[in-house]
Amino acid sequence: MTGSDGFIGQNLVYKLAEYDDLVIDTFTHHDALESLGKKVLHADVIIHLAGMNRPDNNDEFITVNIGLTEHLCNLLADLGHSPYIIFASSTQAVLDNPYGKSKLQAEKVLSAFADKNDGRITIYRLPNIFGKWCRPNYNSVVATFCHRIVNGLDIEIHDRNANITLVYIDDLLDCFLEDIHGDQKAGCEIVDIPKYYETTVGVLADILYGFQHSRDSLLIDEVGKGLKRALYSTYLSYMKPDQFSYPLKPHTDERGSFVEILKTHTSGQFSYLTAKPGVTRGGHYHHTKSEKFLVVQGRALFKFRNLRNNTIKTIESDSSKPTIVETIPGWVHDITNISDTELIVLLWANELFYKDNPDTITAEVDG
Repeated sequence: MTGSDGFIGQNLVYKLAEYDDLVIDTFTHHDALESLGKKVLHADVIIHLAGMNRPDNNDEFITVNIGLTEHLCNLLADLGHSPYIIFASSTQAVLDNPYGKSKLQAEKVLSAFADKNDGRITIYRLPNIFGKWCRPNYNSVVATFCHRIVNGLDIEIHDRNANITLVYIDDLLDCFLEDIHGDQKAGCEIVDIPKYYETTVGVLADILYGFQHSRDSLLIDEVGKGLKRALYSTYLSYMKPDQFSYPLKPHTDERGSFVEILKTHTSGQFSYLTAKPGVTRGGHYHHTKSEKFLVVQGRALFKFRNLRNNTIKTIESDSSKPTIVETIPGWVHDITNISDTELIVLLWANELFYKDNPDTITAEVDG
């Protein structure tokens, strides 16, 4: 792997190391050029990531992006060796700028090598790649925005409506792994990443600021899939160790405490409550809201009364036997700590708590 100390390379090194059937050798700009021949001699696959995209002068585009690729192909030709090659090019290869021209010329060098040496080469034209360890203030707007927002710095947006195409680093690595373990075709093929996201600079900024604000509002976005999942993981990776935790606000009285943990847009919220020995909490009913309770410390007595016919139901729940106790609309309910220790109960409600419309009506189970 060339360029193994870059953003893509670092992620790929760790990913490949998870496979017992792969032996990895690396080449970076710190290695002597003379060492490259020995490294590629026994390679079954070469992943060519090394490149320059923001040099001090444009001559470095020629030296690195074209020159190193030519040197690599000449070495392989002299050795009579034709391993499978994956090359990280750029979508800018179709543009009229020094960087794009250098990537296009490197593609042509590889294509010529494949024609003359029965080579098997896959060229990926990559758009904006983002993910953990990407360098901010360099070539990724996601990295720059994440870094600045996490550190409380303003971001600069010239055009909120500007379109951007993004590829998440793990999706790119999945493509590489599929190619490595798959059947490689003879010839030189230029491909695009099949999984990508299209958005605008303004939407990107709003999503990332939402992650920042979620620690105060406790309202988390839909981060379980798609672009927001990848952005959330990336955003967190820019945090310093002293930012790994944040306090919650307990609501405490003589009965115990109630603490909200996390809120969602469409699937309710998570909280926990505590109760001192002998204390009863609750004493209300809901018309629509439902809840799930899980005792994680102590022993609790849950009591229910049906509003229409006064049917009574009691349930004892012990932390030693994890059990969900669910509140039912139209049933008055309360919880009593029947243990000698503090009771701790994890709570999920299917909707957020709205102060002006709480759907929580005071009533006694025994009343």
